[in-house]
Amino acid sequence: MIEHSIPPEMTRRAWKVVVVGAGGTGSALLPSLARLHHAMLELGHPGGIECIVYDDDTVSETNVGRQGFYPVDVGRPKATLLVNRLNNLMGTRWEARVCQLSGTDSLRCDMVVGCVDTRKARKAIVQAMKRGAGGYYLDCGNESNSGQVILGEVRQRAPRRLPHVGDLFPELLNPAADKADTAPSCSMADALRKQSLVVNQAIAVQAFNLLWTLFRTGTLKYSGVFVNLDAGRTTSLPVDEGAWMRFGYQSLAAKREARLTARGGKVPA
Repeated sequence: MIEHSIPPEMTRRAWKVVVVGAGGTGSALLPSLARLHHAMLELGHPGGIECIVYDDDTVSETNVGRQGFYPVDVGRPKATLLVNRLNNLMGTRWEARVCQLSGTDSLRCDMVVGCVDTRKARKAIVQAMKRGAGGYYLDCGNESNSGQVILGEVRQRAPRRLPHVGDLFPELLNPAADKADTAPSCSMADALRKQSLVVNQAIAVQAFNLLWTLFRTGTLKYSGVFVNLDAGRTTSLPVDEGAWMRFGYQSLAAKREARLTARGGKVPA
């Protein structure tokens, strides 16, 4: 098993975080991200979290009760509502951008948290990160009663990096596989028949715990969690080449070591 360590510069300055999606999981995770910011400062971190939130959607009546919104919020932009609320309550100076993230954009940040529900949006995140400076990509995805939280890295030619969700599940970056039925639910009851009331909170809690662990210890022994509410089970993804290989991913370092072994050479310690 490999232990992943946080880049040293993230211990010396504010984390620059971009959250894409302020709906079910995004609205559940953002208040926890603000709590993490406050905790970081209280524990001596020099900057906490600087956050930008992307979402072009407005609150609908069916969002009330299922997402982090109230009846008075209906018709207003999700990103603006959540960011303004947290800025007022927690003293943050976060930004809201009422638009979609495009693959032609360029992101320069330490981490992107993807709370999106389409493959097209995931692909846009990875493309925008590659155009920028790379960094961590925390994917928070779910189906009706299950989901995954995977922290990976988007970096060019890194010998050994955490695989991101597209490395482990390439199909999740294929827009052609997106479902055609994207019509909104007619009522909250209709929405609840399609998706558990609990699943977004469950995914957000796992993402929050992973980020807290990364900050508090500076290391990670696991980089993902799979959640299955029907079975009442969570399964972690260890930071381990063997575990990644089961998903078809092999790091550049592992490939190099395999080539050296095949040629009879000595693998560096």
